[in-house]
Amino acid sequence: MNVDVIPGRMIEVPTADASGMDRRAFGEFVGPQGELASYALGWTTGSDPHAGRITIGIGAGNPGGATFHAVVRPYQGSHAYGLVDDPFEQVPQGGPDLTAEQARAHEDLPFAWWVVDRVMERDPRAWWMRHWVVGTQCIQTAQVFEQQEPILHVGHDEDGWWQLIGSSHAGPGGKIGHLWHAIDEDPTLQDVLDLPVGSRATREGVARMWTKT
Repeated sequence: MNVDVIPGRMIEVPTADASGMDRRAFGEFVGPQGELASYALGWTTGSDPHAGRITIGIGAGNPGGATFHAVVRPYQGSHAYGLVDDPFEQVPQGGPDLTAEQARAHEDLPFAWWVVDRVMERDPRAWWMRHWVVGTQCIQTAQVFEQQEPILHVGHDEDGWWQLIGSSHAGPGGKIGHLWHAIDEDPTLQDVLDLPVGSRATREGVARMWTKT
């Protein structure tokens, strides 16, 4: 199925109390029949509980055009969505902001959820948000944990754990941290956040391309 998810700009702003970052990412969607939608997603580090936001806009200028707003929360080891009343962002393809009740009654709600699923599958910023929402943990070498070495090897083990290794061989003394925090320090890790279980990715340097196996 020919579906295009086109990531756009990303805005990162420190929170008012400087305890975290407010991140908002934008993009466009083109469906197999030329259906258009715009989206925005975001999350604020330092907030608790962890909850992301996503906005889907469809049908700009048309009578049925609308903008749907949802929250992304952890659920049973993964994540789940829930419609909300308060708007998150304005997007180009959107129409009027819908409340949760209005969204549930809208005939295009299944299409909006389908767009959400495709965005979460294909936009690396969405992968980053998901790992923050669910609190994905990882094992890091001491050198990577202390930011003495860049991450050159990433593994997604059969047991679900992620491994982050630098130029030194992994050995005793590994540290447990959060995957999203490592991405905060090195956003180039976004490119390998879709690693299936049992896969690995390596690179020769921070500015080099990843090779996935």
